[in-house]
Amino acid sequence: MTITAPPRAAAPGALRRRPGLGGLRILGQGPLFAAAVAVLSVLVLVAVLAPVLAPHDPEFLDLSSSLVGTTGDHLLGTDQSGRDILSRLIHGARTGLLGPLLVVGVSTVLGILLGVVAAWRGGWADAILSRSMDMAFAIPGLLLAILLVSVVGPGMTAPVIAMAVAYTPYVGRLVRSIARQEKARPYIESYRVQGWSGWTICLRHLLPNILPTVLAQSAMNFGYVLMDLAALSFLGFGVQPPTADWGSMINEGQSALQQGAMLPALAPSACIVLAVVAFGIVGEGLADRIAKRER
Repeated sequence: MTITAPPRAAAPGALRRRPGLGGLRILGQGPLFAAAVAVLSVLVLVAVLAPVLAPHDPEFLDLSSSLVGTTGDHLLGTDQSGRDILSRLIHGARTGLLGPLLVVGVSTVLGILLGVVAAWRGGWADAILSRSMDMAFAIPGLLLAILLVSVVGPGMTAPVIAMAVAYTPYVGRLVRSIARQEKARPYIESYRVQGWSGWTICLRHLLPNILPTVLAQSAMNFGYVLMDLAALSFLGFGVQPPTADWGSMINEGQSALQQGAMLPALAPSACIVLAVVAFGIVGEGLADRIAKRER
């Protein structure tokens, strides 16, 4: 089985009936997978406990301490406004993970709904939904986000809505493909013969069997959405200063690079790369586990 990341559509293989998420056995995937899970666990913990872990107020300005290097009081130094970089990184984890979580959650729910309906109903419903998802592929997510920002204004709302719309077709096409294969299994027909309704079969049997593959793809999507939202913040369309956000921190750190200060831009860049790579490894690990179950 191969699960590809946007912008290419996923190409799932045949799926056998499985007991659901418990069959994934997330642990035991190897040291690289375990390290990625550990990194993501730390990021989530940091985001949740940001007010407790941050040594300083991330928005406190102290121009007299502009671009101070690493000290005992500022472990990663300060930016050009005198704000503690470490505190802003810790609080930036909240916006850095919350936005992708909303996008992936909404796009996954909508994609599952559209894909299952298209696969189960077939006929004109499948044709309309499939063509609608194909049309959505023609609209770049970043461009849609910029258009919405011009109407709604900068912030997290417009980019999250735009990215959710852009990523829904990827999930929808994946779900439609594997749901059509699962629908052809003999056990589905046996439940129909017993008089079970279509929605009951989908919710109790079809959906649990396709959910592991969808979650593997969603883990990979999370990293790409995080990168897209950070890019929008870097361009000034996303989270606005003085709110701590990794993308906007890179933008603000550009001027510090000209003065020889690397950490204001390098530290948030490293956080983004680390998170994206970790999510990619977790997604690939889950996909490999599903492929092994198929073989």
